[in-house]
Amino acid sequence: MKILFDQGTPVPLRRHLHPHHVDTSAERGWSTLQNGELLDPAESDHYEAFITTDGSLKYQQNLTGRKLRILALTTTSWPKIRKKIDQVRDALGNLAEGGYTEVQI
Repeated sequence: MKILFDQGTPVPLRRHLHPHHVDTSAERGWSTLQNGELLDPAESDHYEAFITTDGSLKYQQNLTGRKLRILALTTTSWPKIRKKIDQVRDALGNLAEGGYTEVQI
């Protein structure tokens, strides 16, 4: 799966999502784009999932009709996320195309 991390998503998480391919918005040159602005180019570049730490995304954006799977983490803290790696991987694996879910951390 091709995954895009938003700005607040801790980069060390990518090592734990193997064999998926993970890019960050900064690596793509999209660091000035806000979440809603990231969704269109992410889908255009065939990303299948978007991982964010912005829990308000589902309230700020109309996600209807999106192909991206969107996974929201409730913290930006890598030490806390690291303890929940299995939950993150499971949530990502169970997320349907166009779906949205949050992992409570």
